[in-house]
Amino acid sequence: MARVTRDDVARVAGTSTAVVSYVINDGPRPVAAATRARVLAAVEELGYRPNRVAQAMARRRTDLLGMVVPDARQPFFAGLAHAVEQAATEHGRLLLIGNSDYADEREAHYIRAFLGMQVDGLILVTQDPATPGLTGFDSADGTPVVLLHHRAESAEGVAVVADDEGGAREVVRHLLGHGHAEVHCFGGTLALSPLDPVTGRTAGWAGALAEAGLSTEGRLTQAPFDRVRAHAEALALLSRPDRPSAVFCATDDQAIGLLRAADDLGIRVPEDLAVAGFDDIAEAVIAGPALTTVTTAQDEMARAAVDLVLGGPERRAAGTRTFPARLVVRRSCGCQPSRQRP
Repeated sequence: MARVTRDDVARVAGTSTAVVSYVINDGPRPVAAATRARVLAAVEELGYRPNRVAQAMARRRTDLLGMVVPDARQPFFAGLAHAVEQAATEHGRLLLIGNSDYADEREAHYIRAFLGMQVDGLILVTQDPATPGLTGFDSADGTPVVLLHHRAESAEGVAVVADDEGGAREVVRHLLGHGHAEVHCFGGTLALSPLDPVTGRTAGWAGALAEAGLSTEGRLTQAPFDRVRAHAEALALLSRPDRPSAVFCATDDQAIGLLRAADDLGIRVPEDLAVAGFDDIAEAVIAGPALTTVTTAQDEMARAAVDLVLGGPERRAAGTRTFPARLVVRRSCGCQPSRQRP
């Protein structure tokens, strides 16, 4: 079967191919409502599918955005990618997603691949803003880039982040308010970049302890970020004879792994162990028990990142946009249901 062309659509609609182009591309010239309706009816009747590659070449714009995340299987990154996709759709863009698997070389691979596709911009959830895949590419290519969830290394970088340190400080203060003599931190790691969100959350935990005159010595466990491996690390922590009575987890995934470990060991939450997380993923509400955590303005952050990457140089001024993080109190910290906040 021969491919349907714009000439075919124009013939059936009784108009010119230029008008067909204006309707399909929504401009640059206006088209009368009745004529637009005839063109769209012809498109539907003939099953016409525009050649997007040819359109991109003509407009010098692909309508594609690239996004790299560490692991889209993790609920937090899946939710973040979905929010970015929704925001991109509002701008008439398609989103391409690559998983770096926390590996610099894979991140560099996707950056190069997306640049080769001539994406209109890149949104990167990078594990390290100094990674070889990221360093220097903007000046060489000119493709706009915005970091999301991770702070920029240099003052010239553009980033959209949450107040990780402030949110962690608030939730640890809340745990201390329940009368615990210490709060253990589960999930910090010495290998992370100083600009990583978890580094900020660890700093918030340490700051809250310092305010209370408490030491952090021996109260930090370096744990994996996925719940399965975090579960194994949590079993070791909670099996210690000096196990903590309260634990702040740097992510909700880690907290869910720790909750399962507590259940495996017969440790009651919150009666024997208070637990809090960070991220407020969807499963936090149905965790056993419901997880006290910190929520961030994920949808607003995603929309800001897309607005910045598409907004032109004047909108994309260097700097970091920081969004607030808010405590969400549920059952796992020891609060009664009557004290829960939405």
